[in-house]
Amino acid sequence: GFGVFNYENKFFRYEGEWSKGKKHGHGKLLMADGSFYEGQFMDGEIQGHGFRYWASSRNEYTGQFVKGELHGNGVMKYGDGSQYEGEWMNNRREGSGKLMEKDGSVYEGSFHEHKKHGEGKMIYINGDVYEGDWVKDLRQGHGIIKQEDGTLYAGQWWGDEFHGEGSMVHCSGMAYEGLWVSGRPEMEAVVLRIVGKPVAEVAQGRPFGFEVECCTANGDVIPGEYTFLCILAYYIY
Repeated sequence: GFGVFNYENKFFRYEGEWSKGKKHGHGKLLMADGSFYEGQFMDGEIQGHGFRYWASSRNEYTGQFVKGELHGNGVMKYGDGSQYEGEWMNNRREGSGKLMEKDGSVYEGSFHEHKKHGEGKMIYINGDVYEGDWVKDLRQGHGIIKQEDGTLYAGQWWGDEFHGEGSMVHCSGMAYEGLWVSGRPEMEAVVLRIVGKPVAEVAQGRPFGFEVECCTANGDVIPGEYTFLCILAYYIY
């Protein structure tokens, strides 16, 4: 039947159904700080589907519980405005899920021990999109990122940076394929060398262009760095 029980420590109060002297069925467990749980109980334990509210953090969880812990599928609305929907295990995000960060970025993929881990896709608030491997909330392994301006990198990552073999096609048309170290190409271009025929005629407001190759400071041509540079000319009177 239905009954109310006040705990000796005066912090907890239970209102709900009972069976054989144990909380069993639907009930509500209230806490002195304003936190509470409402949902299913089984043999005295929070078990099944329910709703949990934490007063200190203003977090709200709706979903499955096992022996009082978040376990199974559920939705957590965090007090800071972020939200997670997916699988839980022992109060942690574990398995497949979707995390909407407080800044508006959205991650959908695999989680392990509460962190982005495994394969996943992140759409950043600035329009960048990353799809690939994650290790403990960091982009690590193989991944592809397409930036909002059209720049595309595909290759190895380590510690959230380009690191290892990879290729980049910059929005300007420049391309580099090879080894990356801590977010930068192992061989960096510092000189543009014009190749082919020189420009014969330049007209006001009309674009012209020429082929260029990218070179290091000592003049070595960087493999893969070869493009067509287009310029729009204006005269100042």
